[in-house]
Amino acid sequence: MIKHINLVETILYVSNQDRSCKFYEKIFRKSPDLNVPGMAEFIISEKCKLGLMPNDGIARILGQKTPHPASGNGIPRCELYFYVNDVQMEYDNAVASGAVVISAIAKRNWGDTVCYFADPDGHIIAFAQEELSVRK
Repeated sequence: MIKHINLVETILYVSNQDRSCKFYEKIFRKSPDLNVPGMAEFIISEKCKLGLMPNDGIARILGQKTPHPASGNGIPRCELYFYVNDVQMEYDNAVASGAVVISAIAKRNWGDTVCYFADPDGHIIAFAQEELSVRK
């Protein structure tokens, strides 16, 4: 077990940083905390950040060691699973923000009530409310 993690940052590779940044501004209802050519970041909570990096930017870093990230555009390559206080409010906001509905709000067999969306690059976003009695 890693004992000293101070912050978790997940970085999504995106085809268009500006478009993705505007999308996540609507989803998170806040401006990015960093937005420079080649990287945007949203501080989601005290210990969690979401980064957006253009496909071409990470491709320059990775060189020829992996396939170009754009070859996976539209293919779900990760899932962002957010525990929230009001799953209905997040569902409504995601629909209004232009997210593609994958699955409406439903109670899942692991105990959470969850809805699923796709962002402009096909990354999956889930908003969940956990049933505390199940997790104890």
